[in-house]
Amino acid sequence: MPQYVMAVDAGTGSCRAIIFDKDGNQVSIAQHEWSHPTLPDVPGSQVFDTKRNWALISHSIREAMFAKSISPAQIRAISASSMREGMVLYDKAGHEIWACPNVDSRAATEASWMIEHRLAEKIFFKGGDWVSITAPPRLLWIKRNSPDTFKKIAHLGMISDWILYKLSDKFVTDPSIGSSSAMFDLERRDWSPEITDLCGLGAGVLPEVVESGNVIGEVTKAAASATGLREGTQVVTGGGDTQLGLLGIGVTRPDRVTVVGGSFWQTTVLMDRARIDQKIRLRTLCHVVPGQWMMEGIGFYCGLTMRWFRDAFCQSEKEEARRHGSDAYSVMEGLAASVPPGSNGVMGVFSNLMNSKRWVHASPSLMQFDIGNPDRSGKKECVRAIEESAAYVALGHLKIIESITRKHPKEVMMTGGASKGRLWPQIIADVLGVDVSVPVVKESTALGCAIAAGVGAGWHDNLQEAADRLARTEKRLEPSARNHVLYERLYANWLQVYERALGMVDEGLVKPLWRAVGT
Repeated sequence: MPQYVMAVDAGTGSCRAIIFDKDGNQVSIAQHEWSHPTLPDVPGSQVFDTKRNWALISHSIREAMFAKSISPAQIRAISASSMREGMVLYDKAGHEIWACPNVDSRAATEASWMIEHRLAEKIFFKGGDWVSITAPPRLLWIKRNSPDTFKKIAHLGMISDWILYKLSDKFVTDPSIGSSSAMFDLERRDWSPEITDLCGLGAGVLPEVVESGNVIGEVTKAAASATGLREGTQVVTGGGDTQLGLLGIGVTRPDRVTVVGGSFWQTTVLMDRARIDQKIRLRTLCHVVPGQWMMEGIGFYCGLTMRWFRDAFCQSEKEEARRHGSDAYSVMEGLAASVPPGSNGVMGVFSNLMNSKRWVHASPSLMQFDIGNPDRSGKKECVRAIEESAAYVALGHLKIIESITRKHPKEVMMTGGASKGRLWPQIIADVLGVDVSVPVVKESTALGCAIAAGVGAGWHDNLQEAADRLARTEKRLEPSARNHVLYERLYANWLQVYERALGMVDEGLVKPLWRAVGT
């Protein structure tokens, strides 16, 4: 029988189980959207519901196999990817006692305290990330607000580590997801004793670090019962969603620049050393490929903004998509394709440029409608304005990357859900002013995770060799020189408008899209 590998991806907005064959072709997928509830008495909190979310993941695994009549015996190996920063804590018995997704921001007081005492800078220049949404302030919050929980902590892991644990009963992490905790020594690609001591963690709490693509165990009897997988199926280390996304499109060598367009957007560059932004704007993490690192700027909620607009204002487009068996986003882009650059004046203010030290977003807004001309100032303009605002954030991050690396890319890769569209990738090319290549497999995080599983299964020699063989380009888009000149002016104007919009947040007149703790 044909043999396959499976990738499980736990994103901010959904979980997915995706099956791939040996040649990197996607065979089946099952997906379930999820959300993260807040605690009424804990401002800024978001809870990762491990019980409910494991049920959704298990259901996705079963559905993916059932959809294509694939038997459990045909799944050779399974690996996992997830959003970064989210973490899960366990007691001695291995039961989950506390968990949060990446955007939990309850630890504002603790983050401010770490900033005031210069611990945040100390962590940043060792671990590559600020205290906005990382483990150190969260652990201090638990210690101060739930001391009984803190005393029970026997194990800590990130969310993809949790999936591997649920499958294999093994506590491990890999450098790409582990470094998103901000408790790593980046140069060593391992936990930093100095930082973990600051967090008050005891010996044995942190999992072993295993590079991506290594077998760590087998699917247990309990996991097989929950998921429908065969007991004994190999479980392989995967990693962080963005880094695996880069692997899935063949970005495995230094100086390559990528825009990953998912729920959040990342503009990334690979490096052969653990270079850290001295101005504390962008962050640095380990790449899944040994001996490489990744610097990135994060576009906050860029993909989720489009999902919000779809669900809030595009019911007719959703109905049309259902009638024709297409995708609502495709219908929305079809509307926006007739709108010229600049969206007939409509402007979107959503994600800010990343500034780790003071990462505050404006109140989400669509503005500058011409109410006297609804045919040129309506839904289709809003769709394009949302896409342009995300592209402006990518451009801002690229400019920061260029100032650090002193290199200008001739080409940018674009992957993730946003790269499926016909309009968004062209807007990226026009705004950035460089060629944009789009891979055949748009869900490249899943393919990267499958590559890791395939290396563990013995199908490939290593991650880089597999990525070189399996990653394929579908199209290459050239920028319009005329549009790029226009977008440079529009971007400069957008930056000024954004600063004014932030002023209303600072004055307490409106609520921000999101703000990092300690700001």
